[in-house]
Amino acid sequence: MTDEEIIILYKKGNQEVFKNLINRHISSLYNFTMRLTNRNDAPDLVQEVFIKIWRNLNRFDEQKASFKTWIFTIARNSITDFLRKKQSLLFSDLEKNDEEGINSFADNIPDEQILPDVALQKLQDQEFLNNTLKKLSFSENEILVLHYQEEMTFNEISKILNKSLNTIKSQHRRILFKLRKILDSQNSD
Repeated sequence: MTDEEIIILYKKGNQEVFKNLINRHISSLYNFTMRLTNRNDAPDLVQEVFIKIWRNLNRFDEQKASFKTWIFTIARNSITDFLRKKQSLLFSDLEKNDEEGINSFADNIPDEQILPDVALQKLQDQEFLNNTLKKLSFSENEILVLHYQEEMTFNEISKILNKSLNTIKSQHRRILFKLRKILDSQNSD
């Protein structure tokens, strides 16, 4: 069943189908939340997001956005509210968390059974990736996570971030140019 079919059943009174929506989206919402906050706060934030989804599910309008776009908008707004409440937390603090391995962009890359030399190379590559991504802003990382990890289209991202499609495309292009410059400077060192 699609998300929309599950929602129709839910609106008709089948409360049990909400579990299907949770099971379907909990992993991606958790990963998104963890990457923009940290491992300690992510579970509580995801729970808060699902409570908001449950409370507002009857208001969901598939004509305005897909369910996935809608829930990621709720997640992003919850993360933004959380970060605002944590007044002492600056975006530069998020980068410090990266150094401690708390908010690492590559933390959730599955580690298969691999040979030690391959594992060492992978670890070095992850460290290289983390060091590179630390040089990007919170909003730049947000676009990358949504597009590359969550595999969202620029149109979906524009709805979540409440920016025009052309703005998101331009920002993405600038981020890629910035990454290229960062990589070029790291390779020349």
